[in-house]
Amino acid sequence: PPHVPTLAEVVETLATIPKRELPRHLADWLDALDETGRWALLKLVTGNLRVGVSARLAKTAVGALGGHDADAVEEVWHGLTPPFETLFAWVEGRAERPETLNPAPFRPPMLSHPIEEETDLDKLEPEAFSAEWKWDGIRVQLVGGRDRAGEQVGKVYSRTGEDITGAFPDLAEAITFTGTLDGELLILRERRVQSFNVLQQRLNRKAVTAKLLEEFPAHVRAYDLLTLDGDDLRADPFVERRAKLEALVTRLDHARVDISPLVPFADWEALAAARADPASVGAGDDADAIEGIMLKRRNSPYLPGRPKGPWWKWKREPHVVDAVMMYAQRGHGKRSSFYSDYTFGVWREAPEGGDELVPVGKAYHGFTDAELAKLDRYVRNNTTKRFGPVREVAHGQEAGLVLEIAFEGVQRSTRHKSGVAMRFPRVSRIRWDKPPAEADRIDVLERILARGEREIAPGAALLETDS
Repeated sequence: PPHVPTLAEVVETLATIPKRELPRHLADWLDALDETGRWALLKLVTGNLRVGVSARLAKTAVGALGGHDADAVEEVWHGLTPPFETLFAWVEGRAERPETLNPAPFRPPMLSHPIEEETDLDKLEPEAFSAEWKWDGIRVQLVGGRDRAGEQVGKVYSRTGEDITGAFPDLAEAITFTGTLDGELLILRERRVQSFNVLQQRLNRKAVTAKLLEEFPAHVRAYDLLTLDGDDLRADPFVERRAKLEALVTRLDHARVDISPLVPFADWEALAAARADPASVGAGDDADAIEGIMLKRRNSPYLPGRPKGPWWKWKREPHVVDAVMMYAQRGHGKRSSFYSDYTFGVWREAPEGGDELVPVGKAYHGFTDAELAKLDRYVRNNTTKRFGPVREVAHGQEAGLVLEIAFEGVQRSTRHKSGVAMRFPRVSRIRWDKPPAEADRIDVLERILARGEREIAPGAALLETDS
């Protein structure tokens, strides 16, 4: 049998052989490798190989060198620079913990667990919790500090710790305090919260123009206060942090920052009614921008990561459509031997007449391990074409598997042939019983999208630029 090269062998050969010998080696390698190996080899040779590692995983790996958790590494990570000599010296026990040089550092955020069913609430006591609205935006931190010269420094961070200050100068100007404020990034027009589709016009922009700042004014609705005037408040109970947050927001008195209101409730039934109809309990015109309810134990400290028990999120009911599986790809980690990532589509009228399926999203969770085994078997038994690691699965009016997809919203997309893409899709049910011809049409998504786009009108011309 032909010799299958190792990765090290390929890299070393590419680095040392004369260019004229490359075709011979490449031909031998391609003959010896299977289809996945050939795909990886061509990616490597052409320089298009991307290996993604999350920042959280990198911090976990660094901390493991000396028995530190990822959150301890996160505390000092920001403000340090490559090659991170002081960081490695600390985790390996060769030096003291380094002090960040950043006067306005990021703090690891606290996350929540979902309430899956209303029966989950029976295990919780209402009087132990405060409730507030969960807004449909992007979690951020506003951090203010003083540099060595005593000058005010303001930073805006994403939930993952990315410094996005340059993209939001209108928020940076509101940071006139010394402390760390945790909140939700939104777009406000005439004091009304806009949809997530509107917010997307401010995200990932290459240039921040005066027109963009005027038509998509950024705003932060504050949730929590982590530090203030040199004091670390994270060990304090939520109700005490909340009182200090209210006082800070009042003192700031800035149009770019307000506070997320608490939702009064006497019992879970009353809170369920508020969740179902936010407008009825004071949300007013902002009701459509509310994702659900956040429950926070009144005595809970601010703990990094996702501890189970202190904070819960109870989202409003998602949108649901029936879509047809079109493509499948292997998963990662424990799912690397299963086809667990599914691209799905809905029907629309084809340009040449008749109906066609067009992709609208990709989902890789929402099903049990037993259901995954059945889905994997279905993909293998119904593969029609292969494109590297991707399998095309039989789909059409007569053949195909319908997946019930739950999702949070819809947005315009130039990457999808359909022109739209779902936000946070997941498989909520496998419709083994439903023929593919009865799956939903693109009109369902277009109607959902149209409701959000009515709010975007002032910046409609910006939809396809700089994003």
